[in-house]
Amino acid sequence: MLELLRIRHLALIDDMELEFAPGMNVLTGETGAGKSFILKALNFLTGDRMSSDLVRPGAEKAQVEALFAMPDRDVVIRRELVAATGRSRLYINDALSSQDTIRDLRPSLLVHTSQHGQQKLLQPSFQARLLDDYLERDDLLQQRDTLLRELKSLAAKREALKERAAHLADKRELYEFQQKEIAKVGPEAGEEELLETRKQELRNQTVIQDTIDTALGLLSPGDGGILDGLGKLERAMETLRKALPDYEDDLNLLVESRQNLQDLTARLRRQPANAADEDSLESIEARLYALAQLKRKLKRSLDEIVDLQQEIDENLSFLDSCELDLKQLEKKERGLLDELAALLSTLNPLRREGGAALCDAIITELKGLGFSEHVQVRFDYKPVALHPDRPDCVEDRPSMLWIPNPGQQPQPLDKIASGGELSRFLLAVVGIMNRKETPSLIFDEVDAGVGGLTLNHVADALERLSAQQQVILITHWPQLAARAKRHFQVHKDVREGSTFTHCKALDAAAIREEISRMAGGGDQGQAMARELLPHAI
Repeated sequence: MLELLRIRHLALIDDMELEFAPGMNVLTGETGAGKSFILKALNFLTGDRMSSDLVRPGAEKAQVEALFAMPDRDVVIRRELVAATGRSRLYINDALSSQDTIRDLRPSLLVHTSQHGQQKLLQPSFQARLLDDYLERDDLLQQRDTLLRELKSLAAKREALKERAAHLADKRELYEFQQKEIAKVGPEAGEEELLETRKQELRNQTVIQDTIDTALGLLSPGDGGILDGLGKLERAMETLRKALPDYEDDLNLLVESRQNLQDLTARLRRQPANAADEDSLESIEARLYALAQLKRKLKRSLDEIVDLQQEIDENLSFLDSCELDLKQLEKKERGLLDELAALLSTLNPLRREGGAALCDAIITELKGLGFSEHVQVRFDYKPVALHPDRPDCVEDRPSMLWIPNPGQQPQPLDKIASGGELSRFLLAVVGIMNRKETPSLIFDEVDAGVGGLTLNHVADALERLSAQQQVILITHWPQLAARAKRHFQVHKDVREGSTFTHCKALDAAAIREEISRMAGGGDQGQAMARELLPHAI
């Protein structure tokens, strides 16, 4: 139940606070006073969008706040609309929340009917949802929806497999040719770089060995080598030093040089022989040539060829296994279709049985709303095949037909229902569908197109409905307003060049005055007010 509603700085509303009562609450006032905008604020609070230009000029933000008394707890909801950004913030029990959360919570808070609801009532899809809701077998409906989603997913996978298989089949010969060419060479990722590095290493080994051989040949090739020459020079300098002692240092330097060169010779001779294997170089060159030929033939780099090899293997493997995969999908599809057929064999009779019960309940309500004693309502069921190859997977899709008067053929609601008839029809449906729920029921001029004695039937129905849950009604009819437990009047005034919308709860005297106004005023209005409000002051 909606206990309290506060609206601040929204459009023509500066600061408005309404405290609603259990049972029936009515909002009345002249056309354009802002009655429907109060309900629009409630819709904003429970998830609808609202433009930032509706924030009252001069205010930073608009705010709508409400207290709902739930069976198990109280819920305080506040939503703010920021003028500068157009963004809104939602709080549930002072905790920041999301619009998805409030939309999920909304059905347990409010059921808002309006002239838009009347138009929805004309849609077969909405009528089908009414029947499904009445069945209270969400388990079957959820299972059906799950099966249909899985079947749709399987169909998409099957079509994707077939499409890919058809695309790859055209390239099979090319793939097999490329696969053979690659297999002849057997390239590996990074192989070319490794071969080039090894080739350079082998070439370097040849240069090193040739240089060592040359150095050893220069140092000690036999008579006439550097070491032989140094030995002869050393002996000559020894003779010279004996005659001329000043050459002592030169002789020592010469001896040291000869010894260093002897050490160098020994080191060079100890160096392992690393002459390149000509066969190795030739095999590397041959391998590099084979790789180069493969790259030219396939017009790809070696890394791309390695990737292509994997791609070809995967594609050919897919083509080989595709038929098996399709058979597995078909087997799974048959299993799902068997489940769907079994479910529909339960759901279809339930719909027909539940449809008959729902129609009986609607007929009873309609008769209480002033319809003919002969009014008839029934569902027409159109078989819809859910799979082209399974005649047992047929769902009975309901649409509502009615006969308001004897002698007429059953027709859809949109063919013969007037605005007033639709208003009462919607009232009957809402009353039936919400008997096990506790949300506040909001009727926005659901009495449109209704007049005369029928208004009394509508008033009786609303009063019966308000005995079990809260009703908030916008109306222009005094016959309906007079049934309210709490009566609010909405009006506008202008102060200092600005327009304001106000709403106030009326006391007994003010209610009588408002009922008189709604009845046309004057003596006639006063008389109707006395008739409708015999216990008013």
